[in-house]
Amino acid sequence: MRPPRAVRFTAIFNGLAHIQKRSVTRSAPTSKALPFFLNTYRKVQDDRDYESGKMLRMLMFGKPGAGKGTLTARLVKKYDIVSLSTGDLLRQHIAEGTEVGREADDIVARGGLLPDEVMLKVVTSKLDLVHNKHWILDGFPRTLGQGELLNSHLKAKNTPLSLIVNLDVPDEVILGRISDRWVHLPSGRVYNMSYNRPKIDGLDDETGEPLIKRPDDNIEVFSRRLSQFYASTSPLLAYYRRLSELNPTRNLHQHPHQLSFNSSNQKLKLETLSGTTSDENWPHLDSLVRTSFPTLKAKIEAPGMKRKRSLSVVSSESSFV
Repeated sequence: MRPPRAVRFTAIFNGLAHIQKRSVTRSAPTSKALPFFLNTYRKVQDDRDYESGKMLRMLMFGKPGAGKGTLTARLVKKYDIVSLSTGDLLRQHIAEGTEVGREADDIVARGGLLPDEVMLKVVTSKLDLVHNKHWILDGFPRTLGQGELLNSHLKAKNTPLSLIVNLDVPDEVILGRISDRWVHLPSGRVYNMSYNRPKIDGLDDETGEPLIKRPDDNIEVFSRRLSQFYASTSPLLAYYRRLSELNPTRNLHQHPHQLSFNSSNQKLKLETLSGTTSDENWPHLDSLVRTSFPTLKAKIEAPGMKRKRSLSVVSSESSFV
């Protein structure tokens, strides 16, 4: 005999409620989905920053001994910036045996100079991977021809340069402090006994390893290097100065709202810093990048490091009480 209709409906309703309860209790906690949402939002925001042309894509020029390495290291330490060294990239390609690495290795083995096109491949193979990152490029371009090649490539990728910094330190200042310069070769950190001494004379601050003097750190060699700098870099700086004076191109058929989402409309900045030391130039450089690129994020210091530093400050202050 079939049960009455009211009994059947009650059983069905209870069964559905039981299934619904089981599905709710077995579902994953919403907090586990939260990181995905946050990461997705951050990626969208990063893409918007990239598309709106707010990315730092920077070259720094300066005479040998002007402080390019010191200032670049300070920027990378403070901000979320990728630093790309042409020499490091070339050695990496050769070590990994990539196509461009093998090509470069063959040329170097024969004692030849790498053509501009090969150097461009070495550099852009990495630049294309960090298109949505803030970056500083060191060691390239060195000549007008290389600058034109790099500019054409970045323009084609819609990732144009946004900042050129020229460190204009007088020749006599550079030549006057060459004999006081010491270097930690593995890292490239440079010290000067006149204004940037190591904590312990003769030893690197970070590793404690010995510092050395480069064989070419003498006035005769540096005088030749300064002459080479003027011959090759002056035309390159003039080229970037012309680019910085151009107005961003606009498509007459483009909707006005689209302009803010096209990084090719970003105007190139060229700034000259005239301090005689890195300590003099640093505040100006720091202010320049911070105000020109508001999306540039400062690195967050680990709480343990911050506490350690705070304790050391308290300890040092208490010694004067």
